[in-house]
Amino acid sequence: MPAKGKHRRPKPQRFTRSIAVAGTGGAALALPLMGATGAHAATTQSASQSVSEKAVQSLRVAEKAAQKKSAANNAGVRTYSVRTGDYLSKIAEEQHVTGGWHKLYSDNRRAVGDDPSLIHPGLKLTIGRKAATSTTKSSTSSSSSPSASKTSSSSNRTTATQTSESAPTGFTLPVTGATIGTGYHVAGSMWSSGYHTGVDFVVPTGTALKAVGAGTVVSAGWGGAYGNQVVIRLADGYYAQYGHMSQLSVSAGQTVTEGQQIGLSGATGNVTGPHLHFEIRTTPDYGSDVDPVAYLRSKGVGVS
Repeated sequence: MPAKGKHRRPKPQRFTRSIAVAGTGGAALALPLMGATGAHAATTQSASQSVSEKAVQSLRVAEKAAQKKSAANNAGVRTYSVRTGDYLSKIAEEQHVTGGWHKLYSDNRRAVGDDPSLIHPGLKLTIGRKAATSTTKSSTSSSSSPSASKTSSSSNRTTATQTSESAPTGFTLPVTGATIGTGYHVAGSMWSSGYHTGVDFVVPTGTALKAVGAGTVVSAGWGGAYGNQVVIRLADGYYAQYGHMSQLSVSAGQTVTEGQQIGLSGATGNVTGPHLHFEIRTTPDYGSDVDPVAYLRSKGVGVS
């Protein structure tokens, strides 16, 4: 037993103190290292955040610019539904399309297709959209091409008026070098009247069609079973009608001269193949037909 009044002081364990010292020393040494690492991380995070904010701001600016551009491009854009009797030059004039039918066709080429004359009732056209390229240049360069022989109705009227002042009067065949297929008054159930109201000149699609005499175009556009058609009031009061055309080169109200090209032959409407259906009428309407061959012969035009 220990002596009375004396206590044994326990020896401190050396390894505990070493760990504490080491721990203390380690902590003291680690503090600067941890501080440096934290500062570096904070600096990197701050820089990354700044770059991200700038990127977001740039994206917002770009989006706003795109929205403004889209709004500017769509300003004044409207939709037009094609009606019976419409054709591009007529629509362009009535809707005040800057650049005429060339601009209208350029803006709606995907909807119209490769032939600008073959539009149909119910077709939706966009008016007012900015074209990707200038239509002035294309209209100038294509004016000599048969497939783009249309011009705006105003320029057509000017040209036709100037030409008619010095043009000789007379009559000619509606198409050169063609033979007659189906004659006048041939009976058949395929015609609503029970007989053929005109004569058919056998020609391939794209053949130039001519005004048989001087006159004024009273209609040019879609004619139902006749497809694309032109009706001209001739100087003597009779009317010449051209049916199934693939392209129109004139518009209503325009004056034409004898032999002037009015469009191209085709196979639009109710047909079994390409040809020109030609009538002479006493009025502009269906059912007032007379023998077109006899009429042309009375004007000194030989018809074979």
